[in-house]
Amino acid sequence: QVQLQESGPGLVKPSQTLSLTCTVSGGSITTSNLYWNWIRQPPGKGLEWIGYIAYSGSTYYSPSLKSRTSISRDTSKNQFTLQLSSVTPEDTAVYYCVRVGGGVWDYWGQGTQVTVSS
Repeated sequence: QVQLQESGPGLVKPSQTLSLTCTVSGGSITTSNLYWNWIRQPPGKGLEWIGYIAYSGSTYYSPSLKSRTSISRDTSKNQFTLQLSSVTPEDTAVYYCVRVGGGVWDYWGQGTQVTVSS
């Protein structure tokens, strides 16, 4: 059974960089045709896609967040990491890591609350 688990600070100060890690168990992040995504849900709003890192290591980001986003991976630990720079209170959200395969968003982490506040 594939499981994803987010980890990282729950509180980040404005202008700092938010860093979250998703640890994957039960399957490899290098398995072909799988895409490892980050999405978020601000309070009272819908889901917002942030970006992904593919099984190949290539990345693709939301145009609205691209200038502040970096997604990387550590294949030895089967983890992938989100970094979002220059955060503001508008980046406060529940952040999820999600696996996508064949267009199906099939495995989700439980989500982690990140609050941006001084």
